[in-house]
Amino acid sequence: MSSFQSFWVEKNAEGVKHSIIQRDLEDLPAGEVLIEVHYSSLNYKDALSANGSPGVTKSYPHAPGIDAAGVVVESSVSEFSVADKVIVIGFDLGMNTSGGFGQYIRVPAAWITPLPEGLSLRQSMVIGTAGLTASLCVEKLLQQGASPEQGPVLVSGATGGVGSVAVSLLSKLGFPVLASTGKPDKVKYLESLGAQSVLPRSELEEANKRPMAAPIYANAIDTVGGEILTNIIKSLDYQGSVAICGLVASPVFSTTVLPFILRGVNVLGIDSVELPVLDKTRNWNRLAAEWSLPNLEEMAIDINLAGLSAAIADILAAKVAGRVVVDLRS
Repeated sequence: MSSFQSFWVEKNAEGVKHSIIQRDLEDLPAGEVLIEVHYSSLNYKDALSANGSPGVTKSYPHAPGIDAAGVVVESSVSEFSVADKVIVIGFDLGMNTSGGFGQYIRVPAAWITPLPEGLSLRQSMVIGTAGLTASLCVEKLLQQGASPEQGPVLVSGATGGVGSVAVSLLSKLGFPVLASTGKPDKVKYLESLGAQSVLPRSELEEANKRPMAAPIYANAIDTVGGEILTNIIKSLDYQGSVAICGLVASPVFSTTVLPFILRGVNVLGIDSVELPVLDKTRNWNRLAAEWSLPNLEEMAIDINLAGLSAAIADILAAKVAGRVVVDLRS
């Protein structure tokens, strides 16, 4: 097969156009491994790329998709063989390199993780970048000594991809979870993932000029940034930590040094893009085994390439709860 279908984004002075086109394998960039993509997933970064954001993708036309799961069809390296099932997330995939919204990708071997036993290709894309990021957040909290006995963990932006997986994983590990959302109709959804209680986003958005607030949260995972992150830091308990991984509200937050020097709180940065593949593989293996999520299917929304434009509009409008899985074979 020399041609394949791909979601395609064009950008010019008149705006951005989406279409599904036929591409040739020869159009793909150089790389050591050619992969037939069975599934991808839609992340907020994909939506930004598909919307023409120069902060994500510098050159158009372009095929987004920062996640891909599929089968190796060609390999010039010994680490991977034809028919191997693999996962690729992060690095430059779908940013400035043709991504998982095409039926084939060609990438460096250093970007690839073998699909672990216990996960199907589709399940790996229900998790995707968002779920791996949530896993990294939980891992870093545990490295700081977080334990269920300390008290509640707050998850902001809890209906999003990262938030949904974080709520489910923390609950599985026995943590009492407080989920924050601006979607009042998704309370039952969050409770089904294991949230003990759900807070309206408005409770965390109000500006508070005091340098510190009453300690409420033992630890937190923040996916939104801005004023919400500011208020979380002020409200962490002694030696509490917040893992930060998102900026949908704002990349800017403000605080004094007081929470850090009086309560010893920690702000933990999370990156899933340039993270070495060995660290990604460690977390994939956990998510396939001891951290496997019993309610993974409750998060999944299945679409095909034809449904991407509508799903992109929904995720930009904050209408999506859970994880959008893209089936490249349908």
